[in-house]
Amino acid sequence: MAQHPVSARAAAPGKSAEKSKEMIPLAMVRAMIGVALLSLAIVGYSVATGRPHVGVPDTAKVLAERSVILEDVNSQHVIVRNPDGSVLVDMPDGGFVNVVGAAVKRTRVVQRIEGNPPIRIVRYENGRISAEDPATGWSAELYAFGPDSKAAFERLLDMN
Repeated sequence: MAQHPVSARAAAPGKSAEKSKEMIPLAMVRAMIGVALLSLAIVGYSVATGRPHVGVPDTAKVLAERSVILEDVNSQHVIVRNPDGSVLVDMPDGGFVNVVGAAVKRTRVVQRIEGNPPIRIVRYENGRISAEDPATGWSAELYAFGPDSKAAFERLLDMN
């Protein structure tokens, strides 16, 4: 039975040049290193010149805020509770609210935060709405995820 050409090449004595042939072309490796060094140079220049951060939300006055506990039931179901434990809303299909709850839960696991302390939903004067976890320092600008996602948290903020 004939051997496969690749295994025949690898097994053949004196063929170390073929055996050690690069999987990634040398030009590609050099390009990747160049991109990494260029990125480092740009960041270094930005820090050295004191360039202001971009993409950071402007500070604004807080118009409304609410503390809630996001209780994860399963991958879709979330119960939103008031800090006193009373149910604000039970969402069998929690959608984006459940996604935020999962992100908060993961951040707390990583930072070894025990329990399920409340998060803050905050509406700012400039139209921003954010979810903030005082226990970890984590926050998410909810308007950045689209109008439906923002609206889900606006409803929570406006509930009585």
